[in-house]
Amino acid sequence: MDIRIGLGYDVHALSENETLVLGGVSIPHAKGTVAHSDGDVLLHALCDALLGAAALGDIGTHFPDTDSKYRGIDSRALLRKTVVLLKTKGFEAGNVDSTIAMQVPKLKPYIHKMRENIASDMNLSVEDVSVKATTTEELGFEGREEGISAQCVVLIKKI
Repeated sequence: MDIRIGLGYDVHALSENETLVLGGVSIPHAKGTVAHSDGDVLLHALCDALLGAAALGDIGTHFPDTDSKYRGIDSRALLRKTVVLLKTKGFEAGNVDSTIAMQVPKLKPYIHKMRENIASDMNLSVEDVSVKATTTEELGFEGREEGISAQCVVLIKKI
């Protein structure tokens, strides 16, 4: 098959005294993600979508949280490594569509920079990268500010 789609999903708990990084952008907030890496749920979901589309497993298979070399790692590095894995299997990304679910803070001021980071790391045009943000109207763990989630869909194509 010359084209494939992949779906990725990630969740992290939020806690005080942690940093919040989304799409490679540090966002000032009273709470951040609890994680082995930098906790960037957007990039983790994206890596899973890419890996899934190429039938290469998931992010935990390639970058396990049991390996100390990934402690605190910048998830942009994981994304770049994932792009290389895709290339070795003969694929490249076509486009990305993603959604972050979080009650606060408002993410609109940071979305363009997230798109630029993702496009740069994946060798795509910014126009090929969509990042959206939504609240959950104070429902669920995101609405109670206990955690954050992200979903991502990608199209990959044979090189």
